[in-house]
Amino acid sequence: MSVMVSPQEFKFVSYDAALIERVVQELAAALGLADVDLHIEIDETTPLAKVAIDYGDGSAAAAVTIRADSGALEDTKRPRQQSEAATAGSLGRALLRVHDRRIGGFGEAPPDNELTLAQVAAWDTYCVGRLERLGVHVNQQRWLYNFRNRHGFSDHADEHFGTLWHSAGLTWGELSSISEAAGTTAS
Repeated sequence: MSVMVSPQEFKFVSYDAALIERVVQELAAALGLADVDLHIEIDETTPLAKVAIDYGDGSAAAAVTIRADSGALEDTKRPRQQSEAATAGSLGRALLRVHDRRIGGFGEAPPDNELTLAQVAAWDTYCVGRLERLGVHVNQQRWLYNFRNRHGFSDHADEHFGTLWHSAGLTWGELSSISEAAGTTAS
């Protein structure tokens, strides 16, 4: 596995390419992605927090490119300063999606740009719950609110959130079914 971070020197934000590389290497190793070449591209010109993944041609040998706006790695209490927890959380979610698509039973999942907002929220919940179990600091309430915004503010939706949060080894079909069930009203 190789991890390449660009830029190597940041001009607009106080970020450390070596820290990003270390965090990605540790997470990739923990997730069984040791054979994947990863390119991490940070757009330091925007405070937005979008993270996008280019999976390459989908083959096992293809390099994966993760593009992140600098806000995805930022310390929310110190603008333009990097947070190791935010770096691990944002890039960890992306790495888990790579894992899921490559070896985790998500081969039939639609391309990222075709996912519904509810599907994205469900997949994020599933990813962040697993990150927490790996020891990455996460704010569960943030992700619960995100899930509720797409599935409804109800005890019924919260039960499905809990199922996703505590699950491991789901397939796309299982995750999609849980998401759909969360959006329906309990009888």
